[in-house]
Amino acid sequence: MRIAFIGDIVGRPGRYMVREYLPKLRKEFGLDFVVANFENSSHGFGITPKNAKELLNYGIDAMTGGNHTLDKKEIIEYLDKLPLIRPLNFPEKYPGVGYRIFEVANRKVAIINLIGNYGMPLSDNPFTTIEKVLPRIESDHILIDFHSEATAEKRTLFMMLAGRVDMVVGTHTHVATDDYQLYRDSFYITDIGLTGCYDNIIGMESTPQIHRVLTGISSHHKVPEPSKCKKVLQMVVADLEKKEGFTYKVFENGDSATREVFYI
Repeated sequence: MRIAFIGDIVGRPGRYMVREYLPKLRKEFGLDFVVANFENSSHGFGITPKNAKELLNYGIDAMTGGNHTLDKKEIIEYLDKLPLIRPLNFPEKYPGVGYRIFEVANRKVAIINLIGNYGMPLSDNPFTTIEKVLPRIESDHILIDFHSEATAEKRTLFMMLAGRVDMVVGTHTHVATDDYQLYRDSFYITDIGLTGCYDNIIGMESTPQIHRVLTGISSHHKVPEPSKCKKVLQMVVADLEKKEGFTYKVFENGDSATREVFYI
């Protein structure tokens, strides 16, 4: 059973890369299930119902969130209608659910979303939360998207859960790490990276970010148009039965496209 995680989809360029490449990748790599992080999918902040349905139609099976989960308030009523998952350790009255169980190749697969503490909105402790919930989850496989700013938090969660879950992947920083590994039969990567523009700052135009650090004055963050930037799709794939995996990146610049595959 091969399951893929796609890194944070950022705006229209990210949705473009999913549209152009995911259908081909599902066939090429024999992917049984695809998960993606949605929290930057619409103009860089949150996701609209229209864009959520669009991405699901491109071949994504489930989507996880993060600190921008509800930036587009119109998504609230769709959190239960679509296969969307928000952080499990958000406050109790937060809409939506923190994990879902899917039938994949006659197996039950649980997808869990957690959010870190450092630099994030007020949430419950992700470590104690998962310890309370994990024993209650009845599934054959468990995969976690830990949406966290701090690399140490992600690594700590993995070392705590290694051998008890199938996979822990990090999202949020939009910068891919090279530490994809298999340890105690559990897959891990600190951050998958982004899917969208990469010749800027975290998928958004660089000028406002540079202006802020030089002047202290914040301005509007804007995602470039797809034709105005170099684009990338970044994902990790885990074969849960063979215990093999790889990272995959496809870079597109104008009419040319290159790719990188790193196997573990």
